[in-house]
Amino acid sequence: MARINENYKKLQAGYLFPEIARRTREFAAKNPQAELVRLGIGDTTLPLSESVIKSLHATVDKMADSKTYRGYGAEQGQEELRQAIVDHYRKYKVDLQPDEVFVSDGAKPDSANIQSIFSSGAVVAVQDPVYPVYVDSAVIGGKTSGFYNGRYEGLVYMDCTEENEFFPEVPDQKVDLVYLCSPNNPTGAVATHKQLKKFVDYAHDNEAVIIFDAAYAAFISDPSLPRSIFEIEGAEEHCIEINSFSKLAGFTGVRLGWTIVPHKLVIEGTVPGEVQSLWNRRQTTMFNGASNIVQLAGVAALSSAGQKECQKMIDYYMENARIIRNGLNDVGIVTFGGINAPYIWAKTPDGLDSWEFFDKLMNEAHVVGTPGAGFGRLGEGYFRLSAFGERSNIKKAVASIKKNLKI
Repeated sequence: MARINENYKKLQAGYLFPEIARRTREFAAKNPQAELVRLGIGDTTLPLSESVIKSLHATVDKMADSKTYRGYGAEQGQEELRQAIVDHYRKYKVDLQPDEVFVSDGAKPDSANIQSIFSSGAVVAVQDPVYPVYVDSAVIGGKTSGFYNGRYEGLVYMDCTEENEFFPEVPDQKVDLVYLCSPNNPTGAVATHKQLKKFVDYAHDNEAVIIFDAAYAAFISDPSLPRSIFEIEGAEEHCIEINSFSKLAGFTGVRLGWTIVPHKLVIEGTVPGEVQSLWNRRQTTMFNGASNIVQLAGVAALSSAGQKECQKMIDYYMENARIIRNGLNDVGIVTFGGINAPYIWAKTPDGLDSWEFFDKLMNEAHVVGTPGAGFGRLGEGYFRLSAFGERSNIKKAVASIKKNLKI
C-alpha cells in the first residue's frame, strides 16, 4: 500500500503566504467596495527592463528557426550565463569558476533542494525570524520531530532580536547546516563582514556548511557591507551561496536563479570537489535546466546596460521603502530595515499580536502586510511591509495608514 510522507503532517497551519491570500480573499468578498493595497508578498511590479525584453524577443525568434533552435541544454546552465555570473561576482572581488555556478529556476527551490545532498540526520540551524522555506523543507525532509511553543524539535534556532539588531550569534552547540539570509527576509537586517566572519570560523571549527541566501544582495547600497559570503576569507571552504534574478532584475514570474558550490567546499568525510559533484549529480538527475529563453535574458540583465536598468528598478523600490518607513514612523510605529533591503520590519502597536495587527491594518487602512509570527516565534509582535509596488499604491497605502489606522 502506498503511504504518504508523514512529515508533511508536521507542517504548521499552512504555508504563510497562502494563509495571507485566504484572509485577503475573504475580506475582499465581504467588502467589495474596498480597494486593497497589497504590500505583503515580495512580488515585483515594475516591467522587465529594455535589455531583457530585447533578449527575450530575440531568443524567441531564434527558437522559431530550425537553424538557431535550442533544445535541451546543460543542466548546470548555459555557458554564457555561468560566465556572466562569474563576471558579476568579480565586482565584489570574488573569484569563481564557471563550473562552480549552477543555474536554476529560482533561489526558493534551491534553498530547499540543497538539503538533499546532506545526511538525513543533519542538524539544521535557522534564524528566528526566518524565511519559512528553510524550516518547512527541513520538516518535510524528516529533520524534526514535535512542534512546541512555536518551534520544531530537532532544529536549532538562532535568535534575532532588537537587542542584537536582528542578526544572531553563532550556535552554542554543534550543528551541520546553517541557513543565513542577508539582506534578511523578513527583518531587512544586513550582516557585516565581522558578523559573517564569526560564522565562517564557526563552520570551520565544526565542519559545518553555511547556506547563504543572498537573493536581496543587489539592494545593498552601503559599500562597507558584503554582498556575498565569498567576500569573507575562508568562505569557499565552508559555504554555499544561493541567489536569484527575481529581485535583481524583476524575474519573479520569469524564474531564474543560481547556486554556487565551490570546489574547495569540504565537510566531514569528503575531499575537495566531492560536495560540488553531489550537487551536480542531484541536478543532472532531477532537473533539466532553466529555460533557454530565460537564461539568455539573464545574460542581458547582467550586461553593462542591463545592470544600469536593473539599478533604476532597485532605486525605485528603495524609494518606496523610504516612503513606507517614514510614513510608519510618522504615526509612531517603530521600524527596522528598509535601508539596504526592500522590506520594512516594524513593531505592532498597542501590544497587538501579529495576526491581530494584520487584520486591523487590512480592515482599517485596507493595506495587506505580512504578520511577523509567520516567520517564527520571535516574529510575534512584528509585521513586514514590502516595497515592491507601484509608487502610486505605496503613497496610497501610507496616506491611508496615516488617515485611517487607529493607534
